[in-house]
Amino acid sequence: MRSDHFWLTHVRLETGFQMENGAVTGTETGIYHIRVEKGTIAQIEQETFVFEDDLPKMHMNGKLMLPSFRDMHIHLDKTYYGGPWKAPSIARNGIFTRFEEERALLPRQLPVARERAGKLIELLLQAGTTRIRSHCNVDPSIGLKNLEATLQAAEDFIGKAEIEIVAFPQHGLLLSQSVSLMREALRNGASLVGGVDPATVDGDVEKSLQTTMELAVEANADIDLHIHDGGHLGLFTFQRLADLTEEAGWQGRVTISHALALADIPREKAAAHAERLAGLGISIASSVPLGRTIPIPLLHERGVKVWLGDDSITDHWSPFGRGDVLEKAGNLAERFHFVDEVELGQTLGCITGGVTPLNRGGEQVWPRVGDEASVVFVDASCSAEAVARRAQRVAVFFKGRLAAGAIPAAR
Repeated sequence: MRSDHFWLTHVRLETGFQMENGAVTGTETGIYHIRVEKGTIAQIEQETFVFEDDLPKMHMNGKLMLPSFRDMHIHLDKTYYGGPWKAPSIARNGIFTRFEEERALLPRQLPVARERAGKLIELLLQAGTTRIRSHCNVDPSIGLKNLEATLQAAEDFIGKAEIEIVAFPQHGLLLSQSVSLMREALRNGASLVGGVDPATVDGDVEKSLQTTMELAVEANADIDLHIHDGGHLGLFTFQRLADLTEEAGWQGRVTISHALALADIPREKAAAHAERLAGLGISIASSVPLGRTIPIPLLHERGVKVWLGDDSITDHWSPFGRGDVLEKAGNLAERFHFVDEVELGQTLGCITGGVTPLNRGGEQVWPRVGDEASVVFVDASCSAEAVARRAQRVAVFFKGRLAAGAIPAAR
C-alpha cells in the first residue's frame, strides 16, 4: 500500500486512566479514524464520524496504535544474523580478544555485510522499529568498507526507516590511530562521532576525549561514546566528558552508551552524577543488561533521557538478541518491578523518543494533528499491556507508508 492521502479507520487510541477511589485501575480507550496526508496525521475523528470523501480506507480492526519504536544502540555492520549460526569464542582477554578477532573476521564478512545488515533491519522493522542508530566499525583493518556496506543497506530501506550511523573506532580512537579515518567517515555518510572506553582502550582519558570533541566540533556532529569502564574510572570519564561538553557548548548533543559505572555506586552518588548529566542534556543508551543494570528510574527522576537499544545481535560478541526493543522495555519493567498501569505505560517512552499516548496524569498527549505518521499497531488493549506482554506487532508505518506487517482483515 502506497498513498500520500488515506484514512486509517477503526483505530484504538488511549484516552485516559480508569480511576477508583483515587487509584488508577486501568486505561480507557476509544475507536477513532485517522486521516494521513503526506506522511503526517492530518485529522483525528471519533468512531461516529461520517466520511464524505472517497479516500482509501485501511480498516485497522480496533488494533492499538502506538508511536513507532527507536533502537538507539545496535551494530548492523558485523552481525551473523541472516547467515549460519556461530556462537562466540571465550573472550580470554576481554574486549581485546574481540578486537583481535575482528581484524580477520570483518574483512571475511565484508561480502555479506550489506545483505546481513538488511536482514537485521527487516527484523527491527517487523518489531515496530522505524528509527535506528547503528555504530559502525571504522578502523585500520576494515577502513571505511563496513561504513560503505551499512550505508548501502540503509539506502535499501529509504522510505521505510530512518538510520543514522555512528563512526565507531572500535579498536580505540588513539590505540588504532584512527583519527584520520574518523574524519573521512564523517565526510562520507557517518553522522555521529563514536568511541570506546577512553581509559581502558585508549589509555589516555584526556587526550581521547579531547580528540573526540574536536572531531565532533569540526564536523558539527553529535557524540555517542561506549563507556563500559566501571567504578571510579568510569565516573571520572563521565565527569571529564561533561566538562568538555560544557566547554564546547555541546549540550544536548552527547550520548553515553552503557554507562556501566552508574551500576557500581550508591544511589546518592548516582543521583549527583545524574543531575550533572541532565543539566548538560547528556543522554544514556542502555541495552538493559540482566546482570549489571544501571539505575534507570533514578536517572529518569533526575531528568536524564534514557534510550534503549539491542546492542549486538547474534555476532562474535554475543549469541543473543531478538531485535525487539519492546522486549527490552518489558525487561526494564521487570527489572525494576514496574507492575502498575502508569509505570508500565510510561516505560514505552524509552523506546519512542520519550513519546507516550498518556502522560503520568492520564492526559492524552499523543497523537495530535501534525504529528508524523510513524506508528505501530499492536494486539493489545493499552500501552501497559503492550509492554508487559511484548504484544504482537501487526502493522508498522513510517511517515505514512506501510513499512512492515499487513493491514488486519476487518471483522
